[in-house]
Amino acid sequence: MENNNEVNNLEDENLKKEQTDNKRKNIKKICIIISVIIMIIIITAIVGIVVYAKILKDNYTNSEPFYTNNDPFYDPECPSCDKPIIYLYPEKETNVLVNLGNSKNITCSYPVYKETGWKVKANTKGELMDLDTGRNLYALYYESKPVKDFEIKNEGFIVKGIDTVNFLEEKLSILGLTERETEEFIIYWLPVLQENKYNYIRFASTEEINMNMPLNIDPNPDTIIRVLMTYKGLQEPIEVKEQELVTPERKGFTVVEWGGTEIK
Repeated sequence: MENNNEVNNLEDENLKKEQTDNKRKNIKKICIIISVIIMIIIITAIVGIVVYAKILKDNYTNSEPFYTNNDPFYDPECPSCDKPIIYLYPEKETNVLVNLGNSKNITCSYPVYKETGWKVKANTKGELMDLDTGRNLYALYYESKPVKDFEIKNEGFIVKGIDTVNFLEEKLSILGLTERETEEFIIYWLPVLQENKYNYIRFASTEEINMNMPLNIDPNPDTIIRVLMTYKGLQEPIEVKEQELVTPERKGFTVVEWGGTEIK
């Protein structure tokens, strides 16, 4: 009897052990399956994110900068002077009237440009207050269709997209912009210029800028600095004579404007 009991106990122990081992194996299998499923989900998500990011990048790269098809002035073949922005630095707090000569060509502005022009109060720090609305501003903004279409000439600069920042920091300083004005210029134009392998860049002359958009200010400024960058993206560099730039003297009531336009 004792031997039978021992045999039965041994069989029970072996059965329990076998059941326990089977449970462990099943749990291990389940864990492996869950791990594989999680890995598949993670890999699928990563692939989806990468594909989506590529689609967004391609759409951005192939799109026309600064415009959408919902813009009533949108014309992919029509060049535009993008984001001319005007700063005013009087020697004392002054009420200033700013008029744009070819106002009919304005496609966008802030504050909204009126027939009578912009009326603002400006202080020595360049801080503005719109006298019509009472809103505080730091600059006046507009975009316009140009009177003169720009083209590649035999002078200018050929700049690698990756060298855009260093180029603009150097040249804008020569053209009389402060570090803050230069920073705002670069922040706006860097995403466009750095996408191109090379850029042909030429800064329009004062005469060309005034032809496109005469700027009339009352009271008359002592210094007016107008910077308009014309550019064309290139796959390969071309030979051009380096453009000579002149540094203006900032003195008295100073007005600064910068903007840019793509050569079509």
